[in-house]
Amino acid sequence: MKHMLQITTDTQYDEVVSRCRTIFSNKTRDYGTSWRVYRPISIADQIYIKARRVRNIQELGTQKIGDDVAGEFSGIFNYGIIGLIQLDLPENDFEYLPYDQAIKFFEEKVALVKEVMENKNHDYGEAWREMTQESFVDLILAKVMRIKEIIKNDGRTGVSEGIDSNYVDIVNYAAFALILMNGQNK
Repeated sequence: MKHMLQITTDTQYDEVVSRCRTIFSNKTRDYGTSWRVYRPISIADQIYIKARRVRNIQELGTQKIGDDVAGEFSGIFNYGIIGLIQLDLPENDFEYLPYDQAIKFFEEKVALVKEVMENKNHDYGEAWREMTQESFVDLILAKVMRIKEIIKNDGRTGVSEGIDSNYVDIVNYAAFALILMNGQNK
């Protein structure tokens, strides 16, 4: 049973990645890699804004602009990947990356994030399938707050994971929320 669930999770995860990759690719064609100007705090704030909007919609039960919640989770996914890419590049280098290089970096980070998901999913036994969208938003917001604290501490942590690990978790929480939103909790 668990083996079948992992196959299902892999397939569902890959479908989410495919949709997010398409958005990333299309926006990269439209805007280039303008996100290269973002400092770590700005990426954290972009994720915060999106997660905070989802939480407000959850709490109010209504929304006034047309962008749907799934789009916000896709944005969180992509900003988390951008955050991971940015950690590997010089911070004050605003040069646009060639499209092919940006896509290559995206694919490398997705492979890393998926590997972490598979390992954690093995150990936690698909516990995320029993979670709510509200919990994913809260976890994402907590991870963003952690990133902001680590940034305040000049990237240093005593015993805690770093910025990169928090981005990895954010991306996976967004992917799980998207899977569950698509009614794919089988």
